[in-house]
Amino acid sequence: MSRRTKTLIAAVLIIFVWLPVYALFIAGLQWRILPGAPWYVGLLFYALAGTLWIVPIGLSLPWMHREPQNSK
Repeated sequence: MSRRTKTLIAAVLIIFVWLPVYALFIAGLQWRILPGAPWYVGLLFYALAGTLWIVPIGLSLPWMHREPQNSK
């Protein structure tokens, strides 16, 4: 598979699958954790949630940019 094709596949999956699913998960989770919680718990929650969405994207970068291997 060419590098360009892998980049397209990863971009579509990230934008249309990963980000909406993650956003809905975090939105649902915040309703369970944050009601009545002190301000610093909310700050920590949103700091972690705002940082953790990038982990799967960072893991897909080496796959996207790996050069195709010649098959014999």
